[in-house]
Amino acid sequence: MKGMLIAGTASGVGKTTVVLSLLAAMRRRGCRVQPFKGGPDFLDTGHHTRISGRVARNLDTWMLSSDANRDVLREASNDADAILVEGMMGLFDGKEGASDVGSSAEIAKLLKLPVVLVVDAAKSARSVAAVVLGFELFDPQSTLAGVILNRVASDRHYRMLEAAIASTCKTPIMGWIPREPALAIPERHLGLHTAEEADSPAETEKMIDALAATAEKHLDLDRLLSLECGLEFKYNAADRSENKPAVRIGVARDRAFSFYYEDNLDLLRQQGAVIVPFSPANDPSLPANLDGLYLGGGYPELYADQLSRNTNMLTSVRDFAASGRPVYAECGGMIYLSRQLTTRDGVAHSMAGVLPCAFEMTGKLVHFGYATVTITKDCIVGPRGTVIRGHSFHYSRISEKPEMPTAYRVHYSLSGREESEGFSVGNILASYVHLHFRAAPSIAPHLVEAARRVRSLELATA
Repeated sequence: MKGMLIAGTASGVGKTTVVLSLLAAMRRRGCRVQPFKGGPDFLDTGHHTRISGRVARNLDTWMLSSDANRDVLREASNDADAILVEGMMGLFDGKEGASDVGSSAEIAKLLKLPVVLVVDAAKSARSVAAVVLGFELFDPQSTLAGVILNRVASDRHYRMLEAAIASTCKTPIMGWIPREPALAIPERHLGLHTAEEADSPAETEKMIDALAATAEKHLDLDRLLSLECGLEFKYNAADRSENKPAVRIGVARDRAFSFYYEDNLDLLRQQGAVIVPFSPANDPSLPANLDGLYLGGGYPELYADQLSRNTNMLTSVRDFAASGRPVYAECGGMIYLSRQLTTRDGVAHSMAGVLPCAFEMTGKLVHFGYATVTITKDCIVGPRGTVIRGHSFHYSRISEKPEMPTAYRVHYSLSGREESEGFSVGNILASYVHLHFRAAPSIAPHLVEAARRVRSLELATA
């Protein structure tokens, strides 16, 4: 299987631009390329999906076991010609300073992926060779397959950089990307704008053409496409629920709610769930005959007025929650279930009112990083004692918090802080933590079975 991991010397060096350019060029060449993103990221995967035409997946050596990461890679790539993984942060940045645990380097070693290093060459000349040499020598087990220089000012600038690296380093240069503002994706407080906020399909095709043209002109595509993933690609079909009635789970998906691990949805499907997308911002009500709701994260604060004005949908969500069917919400989805959201301009927007609490947006990150969740009481995603990993990343806080029972004990790995969380009110479970269901195999079956039980009881009493 052809494949590589695109890493960076640090965050913000242009990994995503390089990856999107490669995806576009490979797609235009007729190559079926499966994209992946290292780490707990929802934004880059959306853009990977948009440009490649294939649903991107997340790899993560802290949240997921080695076997789970291999399964993600193999299952998603079983009909692909090549795989392309975008790393996170710098190549060696991970959970701690003394090892590569949770880093792109660890992913590359685990999945036997050659590493291509993106270096931001803006405002650099011969010094860029010292950076490349440092990455060559830092970890002998992480052999670099190539270097791509980003934000190069001109052909003359590139020749200077090339001479410096060639005279000092053994890693080959596989191309360069010029400074091109038109290729940049706008950013905001959580990172890039989402793929759901992109323009029309015609505009997407124009973007693909521009990215592909950049790659064809400036990158050594033939050399890059010759790189091989050393992992054995023996594909085993996932086990699926059989002889059990299907259940319909509504999943909020629009510009306000788009933060999902696609593997979470796959695992629900494997247990017999039919995923039914809907838009809390635009649809007049929930789809018919749903057995459960999954409200993911996103940017509800940007669409708070639209969400608040869609009173028919809010009523529909309240009625569904009152019916006893399971409702699972993460971060932005939890905010949507609350009584009220106050945005940074001080305006309070009414939300669904399913939870009695209220939220307000903040000017800085409140929690950031990986989190370990221990379930402290039986709930819709698992029994007491279940341990699962996820991550937290939000610019909001609870401003009004009446007493609500909790089902989680959360340990935040970066700060070391612990707290009771996971608000469990009857059939509702809401949390700031984004869980990766592959981190605990019992989560998806438990959630689907919770929906199936309610359906069975209704049929029995009908």
